[in-house]
Amino acid sequence: MENLERIGHVAPDRVLDPLTDAAWGYRRKGRFSVRRVEKKDKTLVGFREQDPRFVADLRECHTTIPEVGFKVAALSALIDGMEGRRDIPQVEFIAGDETIALVFRHLQPLSEGDLAKLTAFAQEHNFAIFLQPGGNDTVHPLWPHQPKLAFTLPAWDLELQFRPLDFIQVNAGLNQNMIRHALDLLDVQPGDRVLDLFCGLGNFTLPLARTAGEVVGVEGDAGLIRRARENATHNHLGNVDFHAADLAQDLSGHAWMRAGFDRLLLDPPRSGADEVLKQLPLAGLKRIVYVSCHPGSLARDAGYLVNEKGWKLRAAGVMDMFPHTAHVESIAMFEPR
Repeated sequence: MENLERIGHVAPDRVLDPLTDAAWGYRRKGRFSVRRVEKKDKTLVGFREQDPRFVADLRECHTTIPEVGFKVAALSALIDGMEGRRDIPQVEFIAGDETIALVFRHLQPLSEGDLAKLTAFAQEHNFAIFLQPGGNDTVHPLWPHQPKLAFTLPAWDLELQFRPLDFIQVNAGLNQNMIRHALDLLDVQPGDRVLDLFCGLGNFTLPLARTAGEVVGVEGDAGLIRRARENATHNHLGNVDFHAADLAQDLSGHAWMRAGFDRLLLDPPRSGADEVLKQLPLAGLKRIVYVSCHPGSLARDAGYLVNEKGWKLRAAGVMDMFPHTAHVESIAMFEPR
């Protein structure tokens, strides 16, 4: 709330109760750094320390989901026993409801022996293993050959499928609470047309479609938009339309900008949503809900909506998406004066 007043010169009519969920074992997506340390005669697998030149020497991690957090030592031993241990700089993990994927970045081709060790590790510990020899488009499965990555949103009878490097919310429990919280604040009515900006895979868009007459989701990552469309089809939703567009650029050529909407939901990156808000026709909107991963950019954008466009900040609060860290997510609801 201090950021809203100091940066945006605004204050909410109502401060929402903090949104929380489980404090431990919540992180379902992350990236471990890997470093072979000759002085210790071991390969370290863990998160980078405050000085990014160093990797924390972990045996287990209690903030990640237990299926990953209690396998850090085994992962370290696996890589340490590989011929290509010096050519693996990172391992990313991402968990669906049934499948947990590990993505091994490798700078040189791995030997047949190393591939066999990775496959055996996957089978023993129930992981899906992906290899990444280059950029994001080079990621491919090693074992099993066609792993399914998906998570469900039971309250809306939805299943969202994703790929191993896609963005999904890190905290599954808090994510479901956050969706419910945001939809309650947006107060969508049957027949409403809703615009969901920075929509990703459809994390908010598809739940919105269960109530709204029509939902339009817009996102800059064309791959995420493809997956969002596939998820709409997979869940038999015919009232959703997705578009790929860089929301920090000139949007005047996009027809969806002029379509007219009843409600707006935004979930922008750290840089915020100032560029798109300055272009978007706000007249006719009944409510705006803004989900933020950076309190400073939310405060700046709230100041614009309230002080320059005449909106009212009705409610704002925080959400503890990352317990035991200094990071905080925020949510705010605006209405026309």
